[in-house]
Amino acid sequence: MLPENITAVIARNESWQGTATSEPYEAGWAREAVFFVRALKEPQGQPGTAFVEMSPDGMLWIAEGTQFTLPDRRDGIAVGRVAHFGNWLRLRVEFPDAAQCTVLVTLHLKA
Repeated sequence: MLPENITAVIARNESWQGTATSEPYEAGWAREAVFFVRALKEPQGQPGTAFVEMSPDGMLWIAEGTQFTLPDRRDGIAVGRVAHFGNWLRLRVEFPDAAQCTVLVTLHLKA
């Protein structure tokens, strides 16, 4: 039997700077999740940091504990793996002053 899986695009061609968040995604059925963040353009300044957040209702968010550095070059890819999460997932990112990155973010879920 093949496992059930899905890939969801949760941010496409968005320019992130300062503090930003991805769209939330309901993922309570999955047992594991992988976030991929791809830089679509050359990033400006120092790379930001991504923090995985989870939520029981998609409105109130808490840090899940996983964090990773965003790509530092065009077409660079960063990844964050997550297990043991609640029903909803999203990314929150923080950039140093004057830094930004245009991203494509996908969330890969497997039952």
